[in-house]
Amino acid sequence: MRELKTTRLCVHRTSQHMYAQVIDEAGERVLAQASTLDESLRDGSTGNKEAAAKVGTLIAQRAQEAGIKRVAFDRAGYKYHGRVKSLAEAAREEGLEF
Repeated sequence: MRELKTTRLCVHRTSQHMYAQVIDEAGERVLAQASTLDESLRDGSTGNKEAAAKVGTLIAQRAQEAGIKRVAFDRAGYKYHGRVKSLAEAAREEGLEF
């Protein structure tokens, strides 16, 4: 069976922060990244759904600046719920397709 490779939007979450990376097809390079550690997102709380949505918006903008419009969503085993869902929905609203 042939495995199709595609650019991935990988998500990682901790109790205090959200991280998102767009990784190339080979899994070797990070093409865009955003997290609640970015200067523009450090205002207020960083471990809630609103902060995750801001990360989703920012990662979509940065991915589009890098010429990426379509990705596969890699939630790294986290349930599609809460902060992970907020990040994904915000990225879709900003124009990223997955």
